[in-house]
Amino acid sequence: MELAHSLLLNEEACNQLGEVQKAQFIFDWLRYLEKLLLATSRSDVKEKQKTLVEQLLSLLNSSPGPPTRKLLAKNLGILYGIGDTFSVYETIDKCNDLIRSKDDSPSYLPTKLAAVVCLGSLYKKLGRILSNTFTETVGNILKAMKSAESQGRYEIMLSLQNILKGLGAAATPCHRDIYKAARSCLTDRSMAVRCAAAKCLFELQNEASFMWSTDLDSVATLCFKSFEGSNYDVRISVSKLLGTVLAKAIISKHPGAAASRQSIRRVSLEEVLELLGTGFLRGSSGFLRASGDMLKGTSSVSRDVRVGITQAYVVFISTLGGAWLEKNFAAILSHILSLVSQSHPKVTQAQADAVCGRRCVSFILRATIGGLLGEKAQIAAAKDICQAIWKLKKVVDAVMCDGNLETRLGSTDVAASQHMLVCALQELGNLIHGLGTTAAPLLQDSSAGILDSVISVILHPSISVRLTAAWCLHCIAVALPSYLTPLLDRCLERLTVLKSSPEAVTGFSFAVAALLGAVKHCPLGIPHGKGKIILTLAEDLLCSASQNSRLSAQRTQAGWLLIAALMTLGPAVVSHHLARVLLLWKCVFPVSPKDLETEKSRGDSFTWQVTLEGRAGALCAIKSFVSHCGDLLTEEVIQRLLPPLPCAVDLLTRLSSIIKTYGSPLKTPSVVYRQRLYELLILLPPETYEGHLCAILKELAADLTGPDIQVAASTFLLPPLCHQDDLLLLSPLLQETDHRFIEEQLLLSNGIACGSLEYDPYSIYEKDVGGDSVPKPLPPTLSVISSAVKLFGVVCAHVGEAQRLLTLEQLLDSIKHTKGARQQVVQLHVISSVSSFLKYVAGSKGSLGPEEMRRPALALVTGALESPNPLVRCAAAEAWARLAQVVDDGPFTASLAQVSFDKLKSARDVVTRTGHSLALGSLHRYLGGISSQHLNSCVGILYTLSQDSTSPDVQTWALHSLSLIIDSAGPLYYLHVEPTLSLIIMLLLNVPPTHAEVHQSLGRCLNALITTLGPELQGNSTSVSTLRTSCLLGCAVMQDNPDCLVQAQAISCLQQLHMFAPRHVNLSSLVSCLCVNLCSPYLLLRRAVLACLRQLVQREAAEVSEHAVTLAKDSREELTPDANIREVGLEGALLTLLDKETDQRLCHDIKETLNHMLTSMAVDKLSFWLKLCKDVLAASADFTAVTCVDTMQEEEGDKGDDASVLTTRSDDRSHPFTNPRWATRVFAAECVCRIINQCESAHCAHFDIALAQEMKKRDSRSDFLVLHLADLIRMAFMAATDHSDQLRLSGLQTLLIVIRRFATIPEPEFPGHVILEQYQANVGAALRPAFTSETAPDVTAKACQVCSAWIASGVVSDLNDLRRVHHLLVSSLTKIQAGKEALSPLYNESASTMEILAVLKAWAEVYIIAVERHKNNKQPLKTTSCPEESGRNGSDSSPGLLDLVHTDLGTLSRLWLAALQDFALLTLPSEFASQLPIEGGAFYTAETSENAKLHYNNSWALILHATALWLTSTGFVVADPDEGASNLSRPVTPTSMCQGSSSGAIAKSPEDVYSDRFHLILGISVEFLCSLRSDATMESITACLHALQALLDVPWPRSKIGSDQALGIELLNVLHRVILTRESPSIQLASLEVVRQIICAAQEHVKEKRRSAEVDDGAAEKETLPEFGEGKDTGGLVPGKSLVFATLELCVCILVRQLPELNPKLTGSPGIKATKPQMLSEDGSRLVSAALVILSELPAVCSPEGSISILPTILYLTVGVLRETAVKLPGGQLSSTAAASLQALKGILSSPMARAEKSQTAWTDLLRSALTTILDYWDPDGTHQELDEVSLLTAITVFILSTSPEVTIIPCLQKRCIEKFKVTLEIKDAMVQIKTYQLLLSIFQYPNPAVSYPYIYSLVSSIVEKLQEIDKKNPEDTTELQIFQEGIKVLEALVTIAEEQHRSQLVACLLPILISFLLDENALGSATSIMRNLHDFALQNLMQIGPQYSSVFKSVMASSPSLKARLEAAIKGNQESVKVGTPTSKHTKHPGKNSSIQLKTSFL
Repeated sequence: MELAHSLLLNEEACNQLGEVQKAQFIFDWLRYLEKLLLATSRSDVKEKQKTLVEQLLSLLNSSPGPPTRKLLAKNLGILYGIGDTFSVYETIDKCNDLIRSKDDSPSYLPTKLAAVVCLGSLYKKLGRILSNTFTETVGNILKAMKSAESQGRYEIMLSLQNILKGLGAAATPCHRDIYKAARSCLTDRSMAVRCAAAKCLFELQNEASFMWSTDLDSVATLCFKSFEGSNYDVRISVSKLLGTVLAKAIISKHPGAAASRQSIRRVSLEEVLELLGTGFLRGSSGFLRASGDMLKGTSSVSRDVRVGITQAYVVFISTLGGAWLEKNFAAILSHILSLVSQSHPKVTQAQADAVCGRRCVSFILRATIGGLLGEKAQIAAAKDICQAIWKLKKVVDAVMCDGNLETRLGSTDVAASQHMLVCALQELGNLIHGLGTTAAPLLQDSSAGILDSVISVILHPSISVRLTAAWCLHCIAVALPSYLTPLLDRCLERLTVLKSSPEAVTGFSFAVAALLGAVKHCPLGIPHGKGKIILTLAEDLLCSASQNSRLSAQRTQAGWLLIAALMTLGPAVVSHHLARVLLLWKCVFPVSPKDLETEKSRGDSFTWQVTLEGRAGALCAIKSFVSHCGDLLTEEVIQRLLPPLPCAVDLLTRLSSIIKTYGSPLKTPSVVYRQRLYELLILLPPETYEGHLCAILKELAADLTGPDIQVAASTFLLPPLCHQDDLLLLSPLLQETDHRFIEEQLLLSNGIACGSLEYDPYSIYEKDVGGDSVPKPLPPTLSVISSAVKLFGVVCAHVGEAQRLLTLEQLLDSIKHTKGARQQVVQLHVISSVSSFLKYVAGSKGSLGPEEMRRPALALVTGALESPNPLVRCAAAEAWARLAQVVDDGPFTASLAQVSFDKLKSARDVVTRTGHSLALGSLHRYLGGISSQHLNSCVGILYTLSQDSTSPDVQTWALHSLSLIIDSAGPLYYLHVEPTLSLIIMLLLNVPPTHAEVHQSLGRCLNALITTLGPELQGNSTSVSTLRTSCLLGCAVMQDNPDCLVQAQAISCLQQLHMFAPRHVNLSSLVSCLCVNLCSPYLLLRRAVLACLRQLVQREAAEVSEHAVTLAKDSREELTPDANIREVGLEGALLTLLDKETDQRLCHDIKETLNHMLTSMAVDKLSFWLKLCKDVLAASADFTAVTCVDTMQEEEGDKGDDASVLTTRSDDRSHPFTNPRWATRVFAAECVCRIINQCESAHCAHFDIALAQEMKKRDSRSDFLVLHLADLIRMAFMAATDHSDQLRLSGLQTLLIVIRRFATIPEPEFPGHVILEQYQANVGAALRPAFTSETAPDVTAKACQVCSAWIASGVVSDLNDLRRVHHLLVSSLTKIQAGKEALSPLYNESASTMEILAVLKAWAEVYIIAVERHKNNKQPLKTTSCPEESGRNGSDSSPGLLDLVHTDLGTLSRLWLAALQDFALLTLPSEFASQLPIEGGAFYTAETSENAKLHYNNSWALILHATALWLTSTGFVVADPDEGASNLSRPVTPTSMCQGSSSGAIAKSPEDVYSDRFHLILGISVEFLCSLRSDATMESITACLHALQALLDVPWPRSKIGSDQALGIELLNVLHRVILTRESPSIQLASLEVVRQIICAAQEHVKEKRRSAEVDDGAAEKETLPEFGEGKDTGGLVPGKSLVFATLELCVCILVRQLPELNPKLTGSPGIKATKPQMLSEDGSRLVSAALVILSELPAVCSPEGSISILPTILYLTVGVLRETAVKLPGGQLSSTAAASLQALKGILSSPMARAEKSQTAWTDLLRSALTTILDYWDPDGTHQELDEVSLLTAITVFILSTSPEVTIIPCLQKRCIEKFKVTLEIKDAMVQIKTYQLLLSIFQYPNPAVSYPYIYSLVSSIVEKLQEIDKKNPEDTTELQIFQEGIKVLEALVTIAEEQHRSQLVACLLPILISFLLDENALGSATSIMRNLHDFALQNLMQIGPQYSSVFKSVMASSPSLKARLEAAIKGNQESVKVGTPTSKHTKHPGKNSSIQLKTSFL
């Protein structure tokens, strides 16, 4: 293929190739040439132009295929466009000659067609240059058209379109001729030609004004004719033509020149509508010929004409646009509604026609109002529709008031209005449903009276109007949940009052059912009590049905309808009423068959009608119960459901005889009864009706083959039974399109109605499948068949084998015994039921049964495989494969395949060939690769069939089947890949474009091949690259195909290729193809585009986005009118599309695509994304809401700029987004939150304004989120104050995120302030509307969360500013104090639970923060709890946040405790359900407890923490002043806890109250922590642990824990589990803190017991004191019973996790080398330190014996931590863990147990061992040479100082210790020396001489020597100075310790050293600062020592005159300097004292 890439065609290479390769080669060259020509310079092109033209023209003669000729023509055009044009006339002549040629042979045809295409392309490209030749060309082409076949006509039409496009106005001379030719083609028998003609005329109308003026009528009539017998594509293109022409007729009212004024007549809107209306009503019969047929009333307008005209209406209105529609809405509405009015009886005579007419009208209204108008305009439209409803209602009222009954019911006026009303109500419902909560102002507007008008129509005499009105109420309730309960109440009230009017009973029961169906769409629900009211009313209706015969049918229906609808509320509601419903169900059917007999003989036609109605209703109610309340279907309930079933089945078998007896009025009720019973049986497990299977099966067989069935409705029966992929074969109507709603009608033959609500009122409460549109149940006669078919599958699979065989034989016979159309119907039903049966058996892994079953089954399926109906063939092929699957026998499968082979070889008819080829494909699909030889023969046969160009159908089916085989064969198919690929390419290049369905199948094959090849496509071998090139070539051919579905296939093939071989797919051309089709009118193409985009942006979002923008800028004309990529980029175009799109799947894909783009690009293109979101949010923000900020700021007297930022907005610039819907705005708000999250993981400057501004200065292109804070606040504000509740929630969420992320960022210009502070007015204004009384509880709940976050964030420090937001919380607190009863009755009780808990949680958060801040400010906490006191005290201390909360604490604490009590009750396991309070808790009702749990789960943790803090602050000491007499409507003080509500409150002692509260908090915490679910949030766990900490901060709870050992152990085990399961350091630290507190509590308890024992026993009997503490007098600790053991386990867990080397199992093994000591992370160090603190506290909890048993462990761990973490740090510091372990050692060593008589000896031994271990760490073998000497020395010193002397004075240990000090003193490191001196000082000062003297003796001499050394060399830096100072301190200390007789010697040593450092006055001036400091230090010490030891001092001075002289000089110099004013250093006054104290506080 590389050879094809040159400017000229490489003819040598080309001629060597075979036929197929040659075509490929040429096509590839042409593709390359197109790109090359545009990139080559003009001169180079001119050079080669002649040769190129010759080559291209020679290709014309080589009969090129359709894609090739298109490309060829395109290249010719480009070539002449770039190069010289003088030879173009020759080329045109050549083409004309080819067209004129008389050769009509098929082989010559491609050349002729190619010439036609070339002409089109040349004229399109060169336009007016060629205007002198064009009349001749057009004449020639039109002449050729007369004799052309369909392909020729198709190409000629497209070519004329191109000619017209190129020439524009210059083509006027030929307009009429072209118009005439196109007219005839517009009604051509080939659909493709019709489409082409429509395109040609569409081009023509741009210039030919006569089309939309003088010839307007004839154009319209022509289009109507064209719709007859049309397909979907024709309807799309012709409706586009008709709609545009008509729109043009209206727009162009201003003809330019005076001359043309006569020729153009003005057309008014009325005339245009009249024209369309006439077509809609009378079809294409024209206006003159309407005489005979129309008058007789025989001719009916065919449905396709109606559907076509419907689409034309939509195009017409869309072309004129939304603004025009707003202006002319009233006229349009009345016209469109009049299409179904009675003045045109034709449309509405037959029910079926009426339903279809209504569908069309609804579609027009939905597509225009729903699609073109923004929200404000939609609200205005809704008011207009409402006016129309009122008008129609008045007409009815006038008739209904007429007294004469006869005229009343027969009146045409009533019937006249009904269809108009149905359409109007349906559109009103849809409109409001779409508007959601933004429709609130519309419903509040009393002048519009929407609700009144809808409710008034509920009494309309026509049932369909009543139903639609009910549906409209359903839509209103779903859109505005706050109206649900009031509407329900209103309808129930009317129903009760008007029980005696039949219309009211049915109408209002429909309304109640519809509203109940809306509940599942409203998360806030309805009050629980409504269920009871409705059930009572239903019972009442059923019981009173027999009282009045005029009402019995209606009341029966209404009663059961209400019960059935009630079931949709789900198990939570139904469980309370189940018994009553089951009782009613039992009473509906007679008890025994005998009663049924007697019943049959009684009664008349009417009573049977009522009875059947009632029983059908009951069946429906039970069906509803089974499908909506599956959880309640226990064994017991099923047993109670069963008894009436036998009787129901029995009645089914007798229906036919009853109908015979009582006549035809029973026909419909009996059909409905059948259908209901079948539907119920389908849902129940077959075991429940085992005994009746045979009877049911007989009935089903009779239903399916009965004589009274006339209609063949294959289109609703078979699609569910066919495979989804196979339906693509059948007709585009079965595929999803935007026009599905109206196109569905065309699937059914003319007599059958399409689905509509009135066929089954019970469907009004069901959840509709198709989104928001009305449910569309089919007529009962059809739906009973589909239920029967489903049930047949189940029943036939469960009956005995003999019965099954018999049934199949029967079905076979029934087909044989019928003829003609009747036979087709029976065959259709039979194949459906057999398919259903096989599908069921295959699905349940059953088997067919014995061999004789195969014959009838096979015969049935084979017959159907050859049915003329393609759908039946399709279902049969599926059944064929299922049969093989069920039999599951190799030979049988092979024989099936053989049957198909034989048929395909012999048969010549299309039917057999298509059926059997699909059968082969299906076999492969269900059984995988059957065997390789089968595969070969299958593929061979299908190859042959797919080349049968005489029948496109056969090609389509064969290729489809081939694609199934490729898919299922997988790797087995590799052999066939190359030949298959070349076959596909050959067909793609040769099949005419008019056979789109063949191309679609080819696309599926190519897709399957690409999937099979998979990642291998990346390979580089020649074979792979050839395959890859072929695949890409195939995609290119398909992309150029005019058919949209083929283009969709091409896109999905490219998507697959991009997945497997991304480098080889040209991204820019793919993206351009996607952008062009973004707004295609074909849904499937748009879906393909988005699926592909979604995949592309996951990998390379930035590239895709850039390509799209570049493409938009390069392209001359706008890509697609809708997608404005040039301005807003691909992202903006997708947002616009999201706003217009209604298809759920597409919307989901658009959102996913945008999310991927945002994730990968938002940070880099921050401004762009924020601007997009802002534009969407601002485009329709209602700015009245914004003004409130302004006024408020004026009051505050602080006019910030930000409010004005919010309110001003330049209206002059056009908005890129026009009125986006609320859903799109919600998505934009969510995007803002995502952008903030994305920035979190990016550069830190996004959240640091100083850094951001600095980086922005450096590089202006960089962009940071913090710089856009004003925009973020503004967007959050706009969203939070919108009308739409969903948007308000998103806005508040955004605000919350902004507050959390930006709260801490300081404002660089005003130190001490943060940047959010300036926006406080906006935050307050955004929150205020959420607290109004009419706001929904979920919005208020969210707003509370934001309030608490704002207060807690600390942004606003000034209390007066905080009060605004605080006030909102206070108002909501007052609102909820009334308890659960007083809150809004509009929603379910759980909604008020949600609101109350949200408020309490918000307050809890604020309180927690307040207490924290208070602690940090170190103010003592107030313990007052009465508001008056705190009010008085408030003025004393500086006001803090706590004071704000204090006023409400009394109320809050009560409510918090009540909420916790509720939570505790709700978390009890289900077996305690019977003990729970009957009326529920303080904030939830018993019935809604399940829903309430969720809300409690969200908020309990913070409430728990707050309550614990409050209890701590009161210290459990102050009783509430109003305990008992609480302000709640029902006392919910925890005083009432644990008491029956009946017993009356027994006053409890405060002690009991406290312990209740204590256990409540403890219980909740333990319950939660001991079984942490995976979804438990970090926030909850942390809050829970903090609550426990707070609780144990005060003595009283500690005493409770201390005294109850089991409780402590339980808590420890729970905390151990938390530590094991949660990795977060903060949680582990919090847990350890609680452990520490538990141990403290235990210590306190032990101390207390010891103290009291001592007091009791007196001092006399000291010996007999009982032992307190763990381990008693044996020292044993029992695991599970011991607090200490549990603590040890926990600490070991922490330590070993941080320092695995501590685990002796690990280190004991020989292979492990001792590791270097390590620094832990900060978190790790904290955890280890905390664990060590706990370990050191443990001995105090034990008895002496107990302490002995734990001591080794504790010492091992403590010393081990020292060993592992004693790292040398600069500056001689200790690592934090080493310091902690030393601190812990000190704690352990100084434990009283070491001195207690019972344990002293054991302790002494153990401590000696520990000291030895530490000494061993210094081993010379070098394992620990990395350890820090200072840490080890300190450890030794701790031992020496903290233990009793006998531990360390044994000589061997003492000697080693002294040795270590000696060694250390020699170390050169200055810091080590300093520390050593300090440690020695503390040892020397030890009071016990036995300990200190040996050290003094051994070490003093070396110290003195060292100091004398310093004397020789002067110190250079501060550290050396410090060494000297520390040494001197040691010596001075010795002087004080020494006995009198030795003191003089020591002073004599000391003085010379000190004096040697003194400087005389001359030296003092020039000395360095260090020498000067040294001098000062020495002098000071001398001044102190002199007077103290004067005698020694004098004697030394006397003996050494030089010293004396030096001293005097220094003193003199010093006095001089004092005079001069040199300050001596003050801070060295008492250095010795200070440093030793310092050291002590650190660890000694």
